[in-house]
Amino acid sequence: MLGGVDYPGLAGRTGDFSHGAPHAVTVGADGARVAFLRSRGPRDPDSGLWVLDVAAGDERFVAPGPIASYAVDQDARVAAFTRGGRLFRVDLTTATVTAIPTAGAAHDPRPDPQGVRIGYLTDPDGSASLRVHGPEGDRLLAGEPGNAWREHGGSIAWGVAGAGAAEFGRTRGWWWSPDGGQVLAVRTAGATSLHLLDLDGGWVDVHWDRETYPHLAQVRWSAGGPLITVLRRMQQHGLVLSVDPRTGETQVHAELADARWVEPIPGTPRHLPDGRVLVGGELAHDGFDARCLFADGSLLTPPALYVRRVAGTLARAGAAAGAPDLIVEGNLGDPAAREVFRVRTSLGGGGPEVTRLTESRGELAVGGDVLVAGAQVWRGDRRIGTLRSLAASLPYRPRPVLERVTDRRLPAAVLYPDGFVGGSLPVLLTLGDGPGHQQVCADPAAWQERQWWADAGFAVVSVDSRGTPGVAPSFEKAVHRRLADLALADQADALRALTGKHPDLDLTRVVVRGRGTGGWLAALAVLRRPRLFRGAVAREPVLDWGDLPRPIAERYLGDPADSAHVYRNHSLAAAVAEAEPHGPVLLVGAQLPGLTSVPSASLAEELAFLREVVS
Repeated sequence: MLGGVDYPGLAGRTGDFSHGAPHAVTVGADGARVAFLRSRGPRDPDSGLWVLDVAAGDERFVAPGPIASYAVDQDARVAAFTRGGRLFRVDLTTATVTAIPTAGAAHDPRPDPQGVRIGYLTDPDGSASLRVHGPEGDRLLAGEPGNAWREHGGSIAWGVAGAGAAEFGRTRGWWWSPDGGQVLAVRTAGATSLHLLDLDGGWVDVHWDRETYPHLAQVRWSAGGPLITVLRRMQQHGLVLSVDPRTGETQVHAELADARWVEPIPGTPRHLPDGRVLVGGELAHDGFDARCLFADGSLLTPPALYVRRVAGTLARAGAAAGAPDLIVEGNLGDPAAREVFRVRTSLGGGGPEVTRLTESRGELAVGGDVLVAGAQVWRGDRRIGTLRSLAASLPYRPRPVLERVTDRRLPAAVLYPDGFVGGSLPVLLTLGDGPGHQQVCADPAAWQERQWWADAGFAVVSVDSRGTPGVAPSFEKAVHRRLADLALADQADALRALTGKHPDLDLTRVVVRGRGTGGWLAALAVLRRPRLFRGAVAREPVLDWGDLPRPIAERYLGDPADSAHVYRNHSLAAAVAEAEPHGPVLLVGAQLPGLTSVPSASLAEELAFLREVVS
């Protein structure tokens, strides 16, 4: 036991508490219906697809699960999903579910905006093909099954996102046109290309300099022509392009440039109803250091608002139809507080205008004059209801003490055992999923597992070092090519600074844990700074940055061809070879000579390992 605490009931108190809660929320463009999934919860036998009739305020169960994902038409009248490779069509107004015959196992189905046809993929892990089912029957729209990409012997895939797309937040590989007459599809054959496919069999290529700009970061086709964002390989320059849906020719709407890397804002670019193009960008001059939104060059958001994503547009009372408000998730001053804001798109003489609506925790969807934020349903500026959650209550009520420490104002938090009244505590520094993933936040759900660790006898400390989003672009990008050095320095400096307000932290007994790049940094902390960090648990750590997807590795460390010394400085194998005597490091799900490795470990086993280190 540590500190007289032996916490019972590990299982079931540190896991996912969202079962039974609504998720994957979609609002129809007319604001009449809200579709969502509800997974099976402790008090919910009806897992599957649900719909809320906004006017009546009634929730209806429309299709049984399990359903991993679904898609709807423009007004959320028709939905499509797959289960076990079978395709299903759902009439959301009558709750009628129809099985659709397909040519092989179906994946990623999407109704057209009018709900007449459903497109879907076959063989997404191989020579993927794009097919359409409709009044004309089931037919192949694009596909080259069995054809090898000759230069490298790989398959040719249509409609899948492609390798590296997820690193830019792009999870899709095909899109319907607003009128349902065309499909915009990715073709992957080593490199990525885009093509406009007519339902009658015609097609044209989308033209841009793919050799100079190989990364297709963002695609949107919701009004007007398609908008895409393409980036150079090193991601330091990009273009926002509009696509002519007849010819495939492109026109530059905006250039994006940064000496470190360009960070596109999710939900952009997009056409506004008045024809302007909304683009995410940064202000880095005249004393500004901000992540903002622009419409054809005009600033729409104040520099103090750090924009995280754009969810959509919401009609503004008394304004013209072409001047709706944007619904934006971001933070205003405090990086720990994620909130939802209305942003005026029609510029007045007073500059950008922003109104805070509510906290942002989880779901955020917009359609017509309806907004769903978390489980709350809003019509205009008025909350009209709540999506029922049948999830179990959170087991803990954590009260982390949030701070800003050091001259860099690093966001930090200290979490004590429940009922703690004073005394020396060993410190557990949690690194989560690592740099690029915010840990210090105001959402109680994010602290449940950490409270379990605190109740096991630790003072749990979390620090958002440089490289973490939410503070400012310069804070996030300062780690370019020197992530290891700056992240470790920030964690160490923050720990020392916290002892001024938290004298119960025993810095002679500091251990650290993380996963992924957080696991990499946890192990590196013990190897590089053994006098402060006495031991670590690293789950699935990154051993060599060269093994990561190229967009991630090159975003942080640059081109390996001319940055070999940078990659070596970030290598765990090199750190082991050069390390001074150090404390124990437990690698979970990875192997490295010189460190203890296990294929898997429970939280109880992690706890036993770290208790031994600080005893």
